[in-house]
Amino acid sequence: MDYNFPEAEIRKFSNEEKEKIAEATFKRAEFDGIMPVGAYLTSPFVEYIKVNGEMLLPTKHLLGGVIIKDGDGLVVTEPNFIEKNDEVLMAPYSDIQFGVFRDEEVFKEYGLKHKNPMYASSAETYKKVFSLMEQVKKRGGKIAWVLGPAVVFDYDTRLALSQLVLKGYVDLLLAGNAMSTHDLEGGYLNTALGQNIYTQESVPNGHYNHLDLINEARHFDSLKDFVASGKVKDGFIKHLVENDIPIVLCGSIRDDGPLPEVYAKVSEGLHRMRTSLEDFDIIITLATLLHSVSAAHVAPSYRVVDGKILGTPIFSIDITDYATNSVIDERQAFLVDSIVTNVQDFCVNTRNNLIKFDGVGRTK
Repeated sequence: MDYNFPEAEIRKFSNEEKEKIAEATFKRAEFDGIMPVGAYLTSPFVEYIKVNGEMLLPTKHLLGGVIIKDGDGLVVTEPNFIEKNDEVLMAPYSDIQFGVFRDEEVFKEYGLKHKNPMYASSAETYKKVFSLMEQVKKRGGKIAWVLGPAVVFDYDTRLALSQLVLKGYVDLLLAGNAMSTHDLEGGYLNTALGQNIYTQESVPNGHYNHLDLINEARHFDSLKDFVASGKVKDGFIKHLVENDIPIVLCGSIRDDGPLPEVYAKVSEGLHRMRTSLEDFDIIITLATLLHSVSAAHVAPSYRVVDGKILGTPIFSIDITDYATNSVIDERQAFLVDSIVTNVQDFCVNTRNNLIKFDGVGRTK
């Protein structure tokens, strides 16, 4: 089966269709950073707004954002960034009686009918993600990865991810302090959480290793400087840094350290995630419930490029359906596919399918 990247023409409304849709209502904001009561918050779907008799589509999407008049067009912004006197769309929910038309037919050929990941065909989803990744790479698009610590506790997974970086299948990493710490620990001390990166055997006093790694890294102003020092011998982070691939690390209340460049302030980290994902084609989330749901919330569902609507599919991979379903629910199943499996298998399968591999760590 062939899988096409979700792409659609901007919908043309007939006069008869427009007559059935009410004119949208806007209200001026009275204060900076405060929505008028009753402001409409955008859904994950492609929605047109009727303004002065015409159906307008914001060129940039934002989930949970507010829609504001901008000259003859519309923009979507975070509620925190509303400015006094902005004209904000008012509606209790998405409906034509409030001037909001949800396009149910967009990306119809892509196949939006979601199945519970426990009962869906993983083989079919694997084929879809591989096909779309190849399409995006060939056309010079971008693939974002959202990763939890489990991906770096295994030698083969670290190797597979590193090879995907080198072959151009990784254009952004979103992660936390823990994931990056344990990958760097593997490259610095050959352990992750104090266990040998290959044999999984605990080493003497290994439970201090991640703290020793953080302490060493904090001697440097950036991860780039730390990697350039030669102290990190291998690993995913090392390859990202050496290839100038953006990394956005967001901290949590239980972080050690943290590493240099970790956003310790939640609102700043979330905003950086949002702006980093604005022009990405595919998002792949692995083994991190909170970061995966956060990425699904801040990433746009679509972009308007050269007069066409480009969807932003998300693939959620985790060992539990609770985690994958949480991502699905965040986007109301719109352009979300998932696989319930261990992430080590997913990473190695992805590497083996996208890159010719000789079985001993070399790619061709």
